[in-house]
Amino acid sequence: RGKLVESGGGSVQAGGSLTLSCRDSDDSFLSPCMAWFRQAPGKEREGVASVDIDDSLYYADSVKGRFTISKDNDKNTLYLQMNSLKPEDTAMYTCAAECFGDYDQLSAYEYKDWGQGTQVTVSS
Repeated sequence: RGKLVESGGGSVQAGGSLTLSCRDSDDSFLSPCMAWFRQAPGKEREGVASVDIDDSLYYADSVKGRFTISKDNDKNTLYLQMNSLKPEDTAMYTCAAECFGDYDQLSAYEYKDWGQGTQVTVSS
């Protein structure tokens, strides 16, 4: 298995949309459990959305109804569709994979593998 590589970040105005993608650099099959995290300057890393081994989906309260996590196993790609973006969504977004099964699905401790991240900036 290679490294996780994110793409799709950028700068948008409030109310806009972005779709982030995460793939393995060796085009390996996706891990059965994956997640998106974000970290803004001066703030702790926050779990945004996750998909569990049984395809259960979990979202942070701050993004419920606006963000959608999904996996395309044919394309070996994890997505995060982000709608109605707000300035407070500005952060470095990172995908994570290979869960230990010991922690909450939105806990950073739960995941073994991490990408380098893609920056999302939302202006007001």
